[in-house]
Amino acid sequence: MSGSSSEHNTSVHHFTVKDIRGNDVDLSVYKGKVLLIVNVASQCGLTTSNYNELNEVYTKYKDQGLEILAFPCNQFGAQEPGDNTQIAEMACTRFKAEFPIFDKVEVNGNSATPLYKFLKSSKGGLFGEGIKWNFTKFLVDKDGNVVERYSPTTSPLSIEKDVKKLLGIA
Repeated sequence: MSGSSSEHNTSVHHFTVKDIRGNDVDLSVYKGKVLLIVNVASQCGLTTSNYNELNEVYTKYKDQGLEILAFPCNQFGAQEPGDNTQIAEMACTRFKAEFPIFDKVEVNGNSATPLYKFLKSSKGGLFGEGIKWNFTKFLVDKDGNVVERYSPTTSPLSIEKDVKKLLGIA
């Protein structure tokens, strides 16, 4: 075991990531929020339904403490080939996403961003740790603990009950 501090991260709040404009974002700004962290792509068969439903869930619960963090990734069928400007244009104009879109990342392999290494080690999927496809979703509680992982085909609306539970909404 290396002595790097990343071995001891116990919360997503310990990570800093880049937003789509390249600015650092310290995830501790989301303390007290329930997070849904999703790897997104512009050209996937799941794109339209996921963005539409993520928007719907976000609109419903953003004022009650939900934040959705979207990380573009081109590792699955090369379905996110664009640069950050193109990705933002697609997400914000075509799908009217109001939730934050971050810098394009890798979620698998040696170059995977540290946040995703942490998410995967917290909640391995059915087939081990690797992310299988676009729109894998991680649900994180207000303290930054990863509580659930959903497959790409799990619809955002179907996890609404879990979101409400973490938000403390009856």
